[in-house]
Amino acid sequence: MAPGLHEFLSRFTSLFRKDRLHDEMAEELDFHQSLLREKLLRQGVPQSQVDSTLRKTFGNPSRWHERLRELWQFRTVENLLRDISFSLRLLKKSPGFTAVAVLTLALGVGANTAVFSIINGLLLRPLPVPNSEQLVVIGTGGEGPEFNYDLCTPFFRSLESRHDLFANLFAFVGDTMQVRGSSGNENIPGALVSGEFFPALQTQPLIGRALTPQDDQPGGSPAGLAIVISESFWQSWFNRAPDVVGRKLIVANTPFTVVGVMPKQFIGADPAQRPQLFAPLSAEPIIDSPRHNIDEGTNAWWLTVMARRAPGVSLEQTNAALLTVSHPILVEASDDPNYVKDQEKYHFRFTAESGSRGFTYARFIFRKPLIAMFAMCVGILVLACLNLASLLMARAAARERELATRLALGATRRRLVQQLLVESALIAVLGTFAGLATVPLVNHSLAAMHISDNNGNENVQVDTSADATVFGYAGLVAVVATMLIGLVPALQATSRDLNDHIKEGQHTSHLQERRSLLPRILLASEVALALVLVVGAGLLATSLTRLYQSGTGFNPRGLVNIAFSMDKQQREGDPLMQLYHQIDDELSHQPGVRSTSFEFIVPLSHRGWNGRFASPGNRQQMMWMNSVGPKYFETMGIPLYQGREFTWSDTTATGLKIILNQKAATQYFPDRPALGQLITDQRAKKTYVVVGVVADTKYKDMRSPAPPTGFVPIQQDEQSKPSLTAVVRTGGPAASLASAAHAIAARLAPTIPAPIVTQVSEVVDNSMVAERMMAMLTVFFAACALLVTAIGLYGTLAYSTSRRTSEIGIRMALGAQRASVVALVFRENAVVAIAGCGTGLVAAFLASRTLASFLFETSPRDPWILLGSVAALTAIASAASLIPAIRAARTEPVTAIRCE
Repeated sequence: MAPGLHEFLSRFTSLFRKDRLHDEMAEELDFHQSLLREKLLRQGVPQSQVDSTLRKTFGNPSRWHERLRELWQFRTVENLLRDISFSLRLLKKSPGFTAVAVLTLALGVGANTAVFSIINGLLLRPLPVPNSEQLVVIGTGGEGPEFNYDLCTPFFRSLESRHDLFANLFAFVGDTMQVRGSSGNENIPGALVSGEFFPALQTQPLIGRALTPQDDQPGGSPAGLAIVISESFWQSWFNRAPDVVGRKLIVANTPFTVVGVMPKQFIGADPAQRPQLFAPLSAEPIIDSPRHNIDEGTNAWWLTVMARRAPGVSLEQTNAALLTVSHPILVEASDDPNYVKDQEKYHFRFTAESGSRGFTYARFIFRKPLIAMFAMCVGILVLACLNLASLLMARAAARERELATRLALGATRRRLVQQLLVESALIAVLGTFAGLATVPLVNHSLAAMHISDNNGNENVQVDTSADATVFGYAGLVAVVATMLIGLVPALQATSRDLNDHIKEGQHTSHLQERRSLLPRILLASEVALALVLVVGAGLLATSLTRLYQSGTGFNPRGLVNIAFSMDKQQREGDPLMQLYHQIDDELSHQPGVRSTSFEFIVPLSHRGWNGRFASPGNRQQMMWMNSVGPKYFETMGIPLYQGREFTWSDTTATGLKIILNQKAATQYFPDRPALGQLITDQRAKKTYVVVGVVADTKYKDMRSPAPPTGFVPIQQDEQSKPSLTAVVRTGGPAASLASAAHAIAARLAPTIPAPIVTQVSEVVDNSMVAERMMAMLTVFFAACALLVTAIGLYGTLAYSTSRRTSEIGIRMALGAQRASVVALVFRENAVVAIAGCGTGLVAAFLASRTLASFLFETSPRDPWILLGSVAALTAIASAASLIPAIRAARTEPVTAIRCE
C-alpha cells in the first residue's frame, strides 16, 4: 500500500477510535516519564529535582496530546465536528430563538421548494423514457400566423411517409374512451397513438407487446383491433390477471384485443396526462363516433406530432431537412388551392423544437403564473434570510465578550467566523428539512384545485414528486441561506478589536452599535421586501375579486350541470330528442328542482363554436353559437328582453329559429328591432327567424367580454347525436340529484356512461384556475411575509433594546419619564420602518408593472392598494417597535443599573 494512502486511512480510522488512541498516547507518555524517572533516581538525583526535570523535559502533557493528535487526525474535520457540537449546544440553550429561526426559514424553503417541484414537474422534468433528449415536437409556422403545435391528419401522414427524416415519427391525442364494464359503459382517460408511438418512446411493456404500424391501419391488423392498457387499468379492471393479453375489451361498443400492459412509470408523451388506454390512431372514427377528424382533412387540426431524431442529427439539421419538405407536403396534403396560396404567402414551413420534456398545453397556461409565483417565493426566502441575519447580528453582538475571550486565548478570526457559519448552517439545514416536510402539504392543496387546460381537459396532473433536481435545489437553497444569514453577522461580529470588550462594559458598545448602519439597513430591507409582496398580493386579490364581480351574465348559484354522453348509443335525430324530453321530465319532478333545460356548449368551459352570419343589407360577421333547450334562459337566470324562449315544438319542420343576445342584436340590426328579422348562415345557406333577444353572457372564459352570441333549439341542431348537458336549477342542496340522474340514465339509456354532475359554481371557478391559484398563493405568501417581518422586527428590536437596559435605567434614574423612554425607543425604531416603507413603495411601484398582464380591470398603480399595503406594514412595524419600548420603560432603574 502506498504511504500516502496508508496515512490517509490511518487518519480516517482514527476519527472513529479517538478514546482508544487517547488512552494509548497517555500510556506511552507515562511509560517514557517512568523510564526517565527511574534513570534519574539511579543517578542519585533528589526526588524534588526529578519532578522538576520531568516537567522541563516533557512540558505540558496536554500540549503533547495536541501535537500527537495533529499527526494522526484530520484537523479540519475535528474542528468542524467541534463547531457542530458547540453550535448544537448553543441552539439547545436558546430554544425560543432556535424555534423562531427554523420556522422562519421553513416558511421560505417550503414555499420555494413546493413551487419549484411544480415547475420541475411541468416545465423542467424530462419524459421518463430512454434518451428523451433526442425527441422533438413538430409544428407549423411562418412569417404571419402564430406557431401552431396542432397538425392535421394529411400533414402527419405525409411526414410519416418520409422515412429518411427521423428515426421515428409519431402522433398522439388525448381522448376519453367509453369502456363497457360490469355496470355499463364508463369514461376512461386514454390516448390515440400512431404506429411509431411506442417504438419512438422506447419503453417495453410489462407483458405482451406494444402497438405497431401494422395496428395503425383502418380496421386494425389482420388479427383485428388492438389496444394497450396501463398497469393501473390492469390492476383495477383485470385484478392483474396474468392472462390479460388476448382478452377482449369493449371500447365504443367495439371489441378491441388487449395486446400489452405498460408499466406505471410510463405516462406517454404528455406529462400532464395519465392515459389508461392506448388505442391506434386509425381507430378514431370508431372511438370518437360520430365525429371523424381523420375524414375532415385540413379542416381538423387535432394531432400533436413528435419524432425521435436519428443518432448524430442535431436540431438545426432537423429543421433544415423539414424546410426542404415543407412546400411539397403543403401541396401534396391539401386539396384546397386557396389554402395553399394563403399559406405560401406566409412562407409556410414545418419547425421542430426540443421535445425532451414531452408536450402539453398546460405548460403554456401555467408557465407565466408559476414563474411569477416562483419570484414571490424567492422574495419570501430572501425576506426570511434577512430576518435571520438581523437576529444573528443582534445575537452576535450579545456574545461579544465570549468571542473576545476566545480571541484572547488564541483563536483566529477565521476559526471564529467558521464557528458562526456552522451555527448558521445548522439553522439552514434544520429549516430546509422542516420546509421539505411542508412541501407535500402545499402540493396537495394545489392538487385539490381542479386544473384544466384550454381544451377543457380537466384531468391535468403534474408529477411533483421529489427527484435529484428538487433535492439539488433544496441543497442549493440551504447553502445560499447559510451564506445569507451567517456570513455578514459573522464578519461583523469579528471585525472589531474584541479584546477591548473584555475591559469594556456593555454600555461602552451601545453607542457604536446604535450608530451602525448595517442592522438598520437589513431591517429596512425586510420592510421594503415585505411591502413589495403585500402589494403584489393586494393587486392579484383585487383583480380576482373584480373578475368575479364582472359577472357571468347568468346566476350560477343553485345551478347544476349534468353531462350525458349519447354518441355511442343507437338513437339519433328525433328519437334522441324524445329521449332528452323524457330526461327533462324526469329531472323536473325531482325534489327541490325548480327548472330544467339543456345546452350543447357549457359556458366558461373554454369550448365553443362559431359561424359567419349576415342580416339583410349588412355584411357577414362572426357570431358564437350554442344550441339550447326549452326554458334555458329561465333556468340559467338570463333576462329575456324581447320575444320568447324555445319550446319542444320548435323543430326543423316549423322553421329555423334563433335567439340573439343583446350584442348580436345590435351587431346585425343596429338601426331596427331584431325581433322577427331574418339572419342567414352563409356557409350552410340557412336562414333563421329571430324569435327573442336576451341579455349578454360570458361565453368561453371570464376575462373576455360577452361576444355576439346566437342560440338555436336543440331540435334544430345539425348534429345527429349531440351529447347535451342538462342544466338544473335547484332550490336547496343538490346532493341527491347525482344519484337521481344516474338512476334516470340507467333506466332510459342503459348503454351510456353514468352522467357527470358538476356544480356550475365549480365551472366558474375552474375557468379562472390560473387567476385563483396566483391570488391564493400570493395572499398566502403575503401573510407569510407579514408574519416573518413581524417576527424579525420584534426579535431584532427586542434584542437590541434589551441590551440598552443599563442606559435606560440611568436615564430613568436621572428623571426621565416612562413615556419619554417609550417615545425615544419607538422613534429610533420607527425611522427604520418608515425608511423601509418608503423604499418598498418605490420598489412595489416598479415591480407591479410585471403583474399587469395578470390583472383584470385593476391598475398596477392602484393607490388604494398601495396605501393599504403601507398601512398594514406600518401597523406591524409600529407594533414590533412599541412592544420592546414599553417593556424597556417598565424596567426599574436600580435593577437596570445593577445589570451591568
